[in-house]
Amino acid sequence: MPLLLLNKPNRVLCQFRDDGDRSTLANFVSTPAVYPAGRLDYDSEGLLLLTDDGRLQARISQPQSKLLKRYWVQVEGEAGPEHLQQLGLGVQLKDGTAHAVEANIITAPACLWPREPPIRKRKNIPTSWLDLAIAEGKNRQVRRMTAAVELPTLRLIRHGIGPWRIGSLQPGESRLVGNAEAWRLLDR
Repeated sequence: MPLLLLNKPNRVLCQFRDDGDRSTLANFVSTPAVYPAGRLDYDSEGLLLLTDDGRLQARISQPQSKLLKRYWVQVEGEAGPEHLQQLGLGVQLKDGTAHAVEANIITAPACLWPREPPIRKRKNIPTSWLDLAIAEGKNRQVRRMTAAVELPTLRLIRHGIGPWRIGSLQPGESRLVGNAEAWRLLDR
């Protein structure tokens, strides 16, 4: 079975069923018997990988694989070199130290789609964009890291996992990568 790359929209649960009335992956994925290789929070957007290959799922999602996860992060406040340095050296979270493997200040990505609902704009508080890469996978890690350096996350978009990128996929869109090709990319 191929690997499915999905651009998970904001406010979609990273599972196929919900006891409430929230949107789930079932609203966007018709490929049978695939499961997420990792998670993406309800209020986060972007690249999610799904497969029915248990070995591939484990290789992608296990911490010892050290696949980089790449995020575009819109934060409240003006990010500077001191924030990047703190993120790179590591910040203390309740469950241990977390650090960014890469951290850069960027302009808003040109390929971004509008978010629903939109981010609240404040006249007197600037926002900044960061491009962060992490190898860990703690719960809500990027949000907690930016909060620890006093830059609360407003919008979080995962744009890469290991060798895969979101590319031109719009929210809710997906594309397939053959299983052999997926393994070849991982084994580089």
